[in-house]
Formats: sequence, C-alpha cells, structure tokens
Amino acid sequence: MLVLGVDPGTALTGYAVVEGGRSGKLRALDYGVIRTLPSQSGPERLAAIHRAVEELLRQYAPAALAVEELFFRRNVTTALAVGQARGVVLLAAAQAGVPVWEYTPSQVKQAVSGWGNASKQQICYMVKALLGLRAVPSPDDVGDALAVALCHLFFAQGAAGEAFLRAGRSR
Repeated sequence: MLVLGVDPGTALTGYAVVEGGRSGKLRALDYGVIRTLPSQSGPERLAAIHRAVEELLRQYAPAALAVEELFFRRNVTTALAVGQARGVVLLAAAQAGVPVWEYTPSQVKQAVSGWGNASKQQICYMVKALLGLRAVPSPDDVGDALAVALCHLFFAQGAAGEAFLRAGRSR
C-alpha cells in the first residue's frame, strides 16, 4: 500500500510517500517540503500547494492520503492559515479520487512511538528508525508527514486498524 502523508502549512507543507506491505516492510519513496514564498499572496501560496500535491498524487497514485486533524492551542491566525492549506490538500485528494484519512496528533504519536504524548524529537527518532533513514527528518514538517503516513499504514494493516477503519474514519 502506498500512502501520501501531508503536514499542511502555508510556508512549508511537509509531504511523504511511504510504502508498506503485509510483510511489515516499510519504505519511504519520497519526502520533503513544498515551500512557498512570503512575497506571494495568500491565494498564490494556496495555489502552489494545490499544484504540488496534485503532482504528487499524479506521480505516485497513492491508495490514500493521510493528514492530521487540525489542532491548535493559542494562535487563531496560524490555525486559519493552516486550515486553508489543509483545505487545498484535501481538495486535491478529492479531485484525484484519493480517499483521505484523518488522525489526531495523539493517534499519530501512539502509532509511531507507542505513546500518545511523545515529543516531536521522539517521533522524528522513531520515524528514522522505522524507515531506516540515514538522518532524522528535517524540518519537523517532513517528520510529521512521514509520521502520519506511517500511522495510516499501521492502522490500515493491523487488527486494531481494521476495527478503526470499519468505524468509518475515512472522510
């Protein structure tokens, strides 16, 4: 199964294409960030993110797109901007007919590290170990995209995941 994990943001959108099979072997095929420029207008940034995600969907034809549910504590302005970036990512998936799966931050942390309150550093270290990467993914947006893709693979392939998927978490 091929999964596109995305960590949306207006300046940096992390992405990761991860392959997993019933054998348990995991492989990162591609990962990185989609960068937009501060000199671009908001609509130009969103269009650039949309085009880049469309291209990733075309290039890899993943079985699913995985993304974290929006979560914020303090900064409403940041949450709105992330929500807009997230919206164009979801739109690109819908236009390509790719199912979208959403996970809470604690579900992603639990799936990747075994602990729902793991730090970003712990998650990035586990992502590196699980995928056999040479270095800890950087920036954090890439680590988050890899983690959400892994989360979907674990949920989709495990017994707990099958029950989770039957409960209708696809959007």
